[in-house]
Formats: sequence, structure tokens, C-alpha cells
Amino acid sequence: MEKIASFQVNHLTLVPGVYVSRRDKVGSETLTTFDLRMTRPNKEPVMNTAEVHTLEHLGATFLRNHPVWKDRVIYFGPMGCRTGCYLVMFGNLDSEDIYDLVMDLCDFIIGFKGEIPGAAPEQCGNYQEQNLDMAKYYIRKYRDSLKKDRNLVYPE
Repeated sequence: MEKIASFQVNHLTLVPGVYVSRRDKVGSETLTTFDLRMTRPNKEPVMNTAEVHTLEHLGATFLRNHPVWKDRVIYFGPMGCRTGCYLVMFGNLDSEDIYDLVMDLCDFIIGFKGEIPGAAPEQCGNYQEQNLDMAKYYIRKYRDSLKKDRNLVYPE
């Protein structure tokens, strides 16, 4: 069986960043999958499910309401390894194209106050497992890393 693209990235050298994970053609459309890598795989502890779940709820809400990008967002959600999230968008895009969007996403989550969108039993299958404080901690750390290093291409 062929090894999928994400398993071909050297996770020992991977650092927080905004990376193009893959591009797929669907009819005449190109879909770009971004790897929003928030922690260093195999070097830092993974994020717990509660904070990843909160990042998913807040991130999806922000992205699907963004005045410019909302119609291009297909999916935002956590990686199984809990070291980041995937963002799938319409268009043949590069990391640089969405850098400001990702920074705005981070700022939205850091500044968020109130009830987490969708965190109610009729709206979510695991609505009680949320951790806003830890979600803010990880997203602040991620934003600071992006500001400092602006990693936009997978390391060799």
C-alpha cells in the first residue's frame, strides 16, 4: 500500500507552522489542505482532547463566519495525533495566502469570552468536554511561534 503524504513528512523535524499538506483536484476545483501544526510532534506533550475540541468549535465558527474566506472553507478540525488542526479550503492556495487569516483566527480564540459556540447537548455529541483556558494557552503559543519564525514550508 502506498504511504500517504502526511506520513512522508519527517515529524522529527516538524515545528509549529502553516504548511500546505496536499492539493487535490475535484472536477475543475483545487482543494488545498493546510497543516496548522501547533506543537512539535514527539517533542512536546500533545494537546488534550478538551482543548482541541474547543479549538475546533471556535476555529470552525470563526472561519465559517469570516467575511472574506467563509465561502472557501470546507473543513477545520483536529489531527488525530492532537498536535494541530487541518484546514481544507477551495482554491490552489499557498501558506502565505492564509497567514493573516490564521493570525486572525488565533487572535479571535485568544480574545474569546462567553459560551463556546455549539457547546450544548443538542448541538454537539460531547459538549461538556471543553477547555477554553488551555485552548487559549496553546493558540497563544502557536501565534507567538508564527510571529517569530513564520514557518510556511515543511522542513527537510
